[in-house]
Amino acid sequence: MATVAGPDTVSGWAVHRPGPVGSGPLAFVRRPTPEPGPGDLLLRVEACGVCRTDLHLAEGDLPPHRTATVPGHEIVGRVAAIGEAVTQFRVGDRAGGAWLRGTCGVCRYCRAGRENLCPDSRYTGWDADGGFAEAALVPADHAYPLPDAQDAALLAPLLCAGIIGYRALRRSALPHGGRLGLYGFGGSAHLAAQVALAEGATVHVLTRSPQARELALELGASSAGDAYDSPPEPLDSAILFAPVGDLVPVALAALDRAGTLAVAGIHLTDIPPLTYQRHLFYERNLCSVTANTRQDGREFLAAAARIGIRVTVSPYPLSRAPQALADLAADRVQGAAVLTPD
Repeated sequence: MATVAGPDTVSGWAVHRPGPVGSGPLAFVRRPTPEPGPGDLLLRVEACGVCRTDLHLAEGDLPPHRTATVPGHEIVGRVAAIGEAVTQFRVGDRAGGAWLRGTCGVCRYCRAGRENLCPDSRYTGWDADGGFAEAALVPADHAYPLPDAQDAALLAPLLCAGIIGYRALRRSALPHGGRLGLYGFGGSAHLAAQVALAEGATVHVLTRSPQARELALELGASSAGDAYDSPPEPLDSAILFAPVGDLVPVALAALDRAGTLAVAGIHLTDIPPLTYQRHLFYERNLCSVTANTRQDGREFLAAAARIGIRVTVSPYPLSRAPQALADLAADRVQGAAVLTPD
């Protein structure tokens, strides 16, 4: 194992007792510095994005897979140690750890290039400790090489918000030059919008946040209204980023014939009854988005570099991780929340 000297312990935050963010579900922890096993990287965390999935885990919307897990799966760090058989990274390299951290590689989904549907898939910050800490282990086969020159805080949201937004965009079947509606405009949507705009789409944003509507217009959206408003024209495609089931019929009703609504969240409140004629007839499509493949990640990171994607972040020191989650829950975050070392 190759390594550089570092502290014997690392501090961070773990989901101690899942519940409403106001009840304090995160607990400060100090643990021995983890040692990389075969195929692992030990990353000294430079930045970690705060994703809505982290909020769902902290509040118990997603059942915990293990007790006292450190959340965080948008990890940017420097390789401090590598396990045996790691050849694609060296100590000192910058690397990123994302949501998907492991698959079986042999099931029919993996063999078909749909590893995001692998029944034995594992996830950073859910099945293993994540990046709300000073260091984290990441499997090298599921890590992404990242550029040295860019600000770590601006790279972090790309590793989940960006990748999932990219997969949602592809799942929405947006035609070239099509009309796209984005419901919710946080960390993921503001990145997906830029990819769509670069590809020639017309983008309409619908969100309850006035600040998010302002950002949408700055980035080039053609319109920005309240989440329950009707867009100014029928939509070819729509993506629901807000975890609000009540918006599913709203977005379906806004679709043109043969339009597609992709639901991008890992958690969604209950969907109210749909009317066939109003919401689904004329071959409107409703689909979900489940995690991502590593190919999604590679494609998105290449696209982000190519178009010079603009990342809007609200930085927080690691010591204020509970506040970052609370602000995310209350829609007080502009763009994406990112934790950085104190």
